[in-house]
Parts: sequence; C-alpha cells; structure tokens
Amino acid sequence: MARAFGRVLPPVLFMAALPAFGAAASVDTVFPRPLESYTKPASDSLLEILKARAQEEPFNVIATVIFILAITHTFLAPAFTRVAHRLAHEHEQRLAAEPKLEGKTPVSFRAHLFHFLGEVEAIFGIWVVPLLIALSLVKSWPTARDYLGHGLNFTEPLFVVVIMTMAASRPVLKLAEQLMGMAARLAGGGPAAWWFSILTLGPLLGSLITEPAAMTISALLLAKRLYQFQPKPAFAYATLGLLFVNISVGGTLTHFAAPPVLMVAGKWGWGVMHMLTHFGWKALAGILVSNALYAVWFRRDFAALGKGMTEPRPPEPPVPLWITTAHMLFLLWTVLNSHYPTLFIGGFLFYLAFVQTTEHHQETVQLRPALLVGFFLAGLVVHGGLQAWWIGPVLSRLSEVALFGGAIVLTAFNDNAAITYLATLVPDFSDALKYVIVAGAVAGGGLTVIANAPNPAGQSILSRFFPDGISPLKLLMGALPPTLIVAAFFLLFR
Repeated sequence: MARAFGRVLPPVLFMAALPAFGAAASVDTVFPRPLESYTKPASDSLLEILKARAQEEPFNVIATVIFILAITHTFLAPAFTRVAHRLAHEHEQRLAAEPKLEGKTPVSFRAHLFHFLGEVEAIFGIWVVPLLIALSLVKSWPTARDYLGHGLNFTEPLFVVVIMTMAASRPVLKLAEQLMGMAARLAGGGPAAWWFSILTLGPLLGSLITEPAAMTISALLLAKRLYQFQPKPAFAYATLGLLFVNISVGGTLTHFAAPPVLMVAGKWGWGVMHMLTHFGWKALAGILVSNALYAVWFRRDFAALGKGMTEPRPPEPPVPLWITTAHMLFLLWTVLNSHYPTLFIGGFLFYLAFVQTTEHHQETVQLRPALLVGFFLAGLVVHGGLQAWWIGPVLSRLSEVALFGGAIVLTAFNDNAAITYLATLVPDFSDALKYVIVAGAVAGGGLTVIANAPNPAGQSILSRFFPDGISPLKLLMGALPPTLIVAAFFLLFR
C-alpha cells in the first residue's frame, strides 16, 4: 500500500499545485495588448515600430515564430502524407509475413501519426498546443486560459461546421445540381458545360447562402462530375485553384456572405448596392474570363474525359419537394442568424432530428469533414489573434497599389477575413484604401488553403482525389492566373 501511495501522491501534489501556480503567476488584464497601448518610438520607420513592440511585449515574437512554423507545416503536409503511405505499406507487408493475432489486427501508430500530421485541417490546431504552453510559461496559465476562453470569437468556425453540414445534404445538393444542370444543358450539356456551370453559378451562390455553403456544394458537384474520372494532375490543380479563387470573389455581390466583407461592412457602412457597384460586377467579369480561358486551355482534357463523364447514370430516387423546402428553410435560418451561435446551433439540433425522421430520403450525415474544417478555422483564429502587432503597422504604411498587392500577399499567409478586420483598426483609412484592402484580400483568397475560410471545406472534400495530398505549390500555380485576372479587374476599374 505504501508503494501504491507513493505512485499516486506525486500526481496528486502536482494537480493541487496548479491553482497555486495560476494564482502566483502574473495575469495580464488585457491580452493581447491593444495596438494603441504601445509606446510610439521616436522614429516613424516600420522597422523601429516593430522593434519597439517586440521589446515591450516579447511574446509577440514567440507567437509569430510559432505562426510561421504552422504555415511552414502546411506546405510540408504532402511530405508527411507520403511518409504515412510508405509506413502503412510497410506495415501491411509485415502483417502479411507474420501470423495473424487471434481476433486482432495490429495498427501502425507511426503511420497514423504521420497521416495526422499531414492533415492540413489539423495543422493549426496542432500548433495551438505549443502556443498555449509558451503563453502559460511566459505569462501564466490564467492568461492563456482567458485568451482562449474569453478573448476570441469562435462564431465563424461554429457557423462553418453547421452550414457546411447542411449544404452537403442530399436535398440541397440535388437542388443545386438541377439548377446548374439547366444552365449546362443550355450550353449543350457536355463535360465542359457542366464544368463551366459549376465554377460560375456555384461561387455566385456564395453571395446568397454564404461562401462556405457554396464551396461545399461546388466541391461535391465537381467531385461527382469531374474528379471521379481522374483528370490529369495539371487539370485537377487548375480546377481546384479556379474554384478557390472564384469562391473567394463570388461572395462579394452582397455584404453578408463573404467573411472578409462581413468583417468591414457594418463598420464602414457598406450595403448590397455598394457591393454590387464596387465589387460584384468586377468579380462576375473576372470569374467569366478566368473560366473561359481555362476552358479553352484544357479543351483536350475535356475531350479525353468526355466518354466517362457522359455515360448514362443510374436514376436516383427523387427528393420530395417538402423535404427540400424544409432543408432550404433550415439553411435560411442559419444564414440569417449567423452571428448568434445559440440560435443557429439550436436550429442545427432541430435539423439533425428532421434528417433522422426523414432518413429514407437522406444520406448519412457526414460530420467529420465539417468538424475538421471548423477545427482548422478555430486554430487560425487563435494564431491570427496574436499577429495584429505587425500586420497593423504594415497595412497602415502602404499606398493604394502597394496596399492592394500587400493584401494579396498577406492573405496567402493569413485568413483574408483577419486582414480586413485589422484594416478596421487602422484610423483614418480613406475610401480608396478601404476598397483596395478588401479587393486585394478577396482576390488573393484562392492562393493557399489558409487564405480564405471556405477553402479548407473544398480541401476536405476533394483531397481524396490527390493521393499524396494537395500540394501547396501546385495549388498556387493553379490559382495564380485567375488571381491575376480578378486582381486586374479590381485594380483597373477602381
């Protein structure tokens, strides 16, 4: 008994000491520090401002280094996936050579570990752990706890989980497919017509049902109408890059559907007419031009895939109109109450009950993709909340053209909604600067998976068609031409 007591006592003492540690450590009343609380250095240079802020709050540097490591990890994700596949193959070979255990099949821990490290949606959440450890050691555990529990707004990740799950339902997907099918049949109904219809109408739906929902529907339809027929890698990445860019700009016809616009619309007084006249028509023109150029460039790929894509499909049982109507009402409730988690999560619980009672007309609710995307966005919120100390000064010191280009570049390494939110903190922003920061943020929203909140949803749905994971460099190359096209429309017609 004494030996057992000796084993139990140290953990008990450690747990008992935690409250004392939290009480003894200094607790920051406001963390992270507001930008206006920093002392203004004698020199007005950007380097001096950043140096002074790093000296006043050394944790700024730690948080940014961890953020950079997380971004680097996202670019290395395909390498982790390849290692996971190799380890899994070696494990299967060992199992084949060894006698099987009765009733049990050993799993490869290393293969699963590397597969987890290669999940892009999990990366930012993984790096939250060292961030919280560093924050607890440098500041205190109460500071870390309060930053995570009270200092951040996780409404957007929660909303994306709910809207993505609803948009992936069979009734909503069938309705969207019917609408896009009508447009495709007007253009002949061939593979290119379906591709063009999905990549045009799908992103524009983002201005009504929100970008995450539009991404979910468009990605699922592309999986069904294109990716399952194994297009060549160049065509696959070009389509993925085009989808990400089009979704990013397709939500700018209204002021409530695109996260980067939503962040500024209320504070700057932007409504539907402002968005249509300043952003909407340019976004539509950019989408049409980009789609047309890619359709011409990859016309031979359509011809190669045409036989499989036009084969007769087995008829699917129809979805009753009243069930589709109910789904659209649930979707509408979620969109209208997107800022009130209590309301849209409550509605989601009623939605799950409705799906269960009409399961003979439904498909199994797949929560895993939506939860992974929500986890990704939550991790990005945690890291992004500690980057204002350097992003704010950078944005406030750029001219119109430089700010436009800077917003595109910064968006590639941080969620574009975070970029536009930080712009609202910069005093005396002119109307011209407000325009270019938002235009640059949405134009660059397709360059990387982390550039726009809906991108992880597309990544989660379509990643199974990329055996070694989606390569960030190849995605960048696929998204760069349409990014330049929509950027030209926004910049030349400002």
